[in-house]
Amino acid sequence: MPITHTLIKVAPRDHAALVAFYTAALAPIGYKQLGNFPSGMSALGVQRPEWFMMASEDTTTSGVHVCFSAPDRAAVDAFHAAAIATGGKDNGTPGVRERMSPNYYAAFAFDTQGNNIEVAFAG
Repeated sequence: MPITHTLIKVAPRDHAALVAFYTAALAPIGYKQLGNFPSGMSALGVQRPEWFMMASEDTTTSGVHVCFSAPDRAAVDAFHAAAIATGGKDNGTPGVRERMSPNYYAAFAFDTQGNNIEVAFAG
């Protein structure tokens, strides 16, 4: 069975900035904001909510690494540019990652909470 969703926690004071980061950074691969819930949770997804950000005083994290699939190399490039423009930190410029495969094109950015976000095209 596929994974249905992923949730990360963020301090309430940082919630709006993190939502803005992901809304911009994941737009090149078709994600859009799909909901804000009274519980302090926001959701993004392509057709249904998949990526949740929850405002919480308990922000214990393990430095999550998540990889999103891109439709092409241009979307990988656009993700990286948008991530950096909205406060993310570079953790790997767009390029081929030979250790994965000669066709694996990816970029990495730390979000505003230190999670390592990757977008990859494996074409």
